[in-house]
Amino acid sequence: MGKADLETELEIPYEKIERLVEEIEKVYIGERGRVELALVGLLANGHLIIEDVPGVGKTVLAHTIASCLDCEFRRIQFTPDLLPTDLLGVNVYDERESRFVFKRGPLFANIILADEINRTTPKTQSCLLEAMNEAQITVDGVVHPLPQPFCVFATQNPFEFEGTYPLPESQLDRFFLRMNLGYPTSEQSKKIIQAQKLYHPIEDVQPVMRASDVVEMQMLVRRVRVSQDILDYIQNIVEATRRHESVLTGASPRGGIHFYRSAQALAVLRGRNYVEPDDIKELALPVLSHRIRLQRVGASANFDEATQALRGILDEIPVPL
Repeated sequence: MGKADLETELEIPYEKIERLVEEIEKVYIGERGRVELALVGLLANGHLIIEDVPGVGKTVLAHTIASCLDCEFRRIQFTPDLLPTDLLGVNVYDERESRFVFKRGPLFANIILADEINRTTPKTQSCLLEAMNEAQITVDGVVHPLPQPFCVFATQNPFEFEGTYPLPESQLDRFFLRMNLGYPTSEQSKKIIQAQKLYHPIEDVQPVMRASDVVEMQMLVRRVRVSQDILDYIQNIVEATRRHESVLTGASPRGGIHFYRSAQALAVLRGRNYVEPDDIKELALPVLSHRIRLQRVGASANFDEATQALRGILDEIPVPL
């Protein structure tokens, strides 16, 4: 199939996407790029980790996206005493029916906000692995599929180390993207305060899409054209993370897949049915920064240093024309 045929068959619903972004921005006041990254994770059928200080809008962003998509939203506060059954659910004996009945946990929703995910124990963290990778959970040997779409927005505070359990590389690698929101500007801060004088603006959010529309767009993302030159560019960047002098462990093959899929999703958000080199450069840091383990002891969680290494790699890799 040639490029012309692909462009004829693949139509991007750009107006619907713009309405979605505009509706989100009625509530979440901040950089549009942060909203787009969150939607990239969703449309790529992936997950997102947000590392930032409390109170900058992490919960608001996730809840607003769910409301705009008419999707079921669950916020789960991760604490040291949280158990796997608190997330997955449990089999309960029903005396009337004389059998065990599965009671679903809060993971059975479309958009999950895993708040302060690094505050719970590794045992509870690990029960998310199957859910994030296969969109299903297993309880007592029985597999339960999760609703579609299924997206985890996880948050963690970078400045609090006491009472936290750093996420292992195997779990970090399952997040498509990592980002921070940052503090709003002075003007944005005033708008946030004024918007909540009487009530929270999320109460006025109108759904723009249904959950089924999101699933259709996730399927559309997979049809976005990625040329051989772009694929080589992605692979060259991924392989360079494994050879860099300051990196102990580079990006995994899964990281390359997430890089590829995220670029396709970003192209759709920009109204294109093909990926451009600029998409790759824009996504390299949020897709790869949390997958790199640095040589210096204890530096695996230092995303600032990983970002510096990635910027050096991007400067060295030739950009396809």
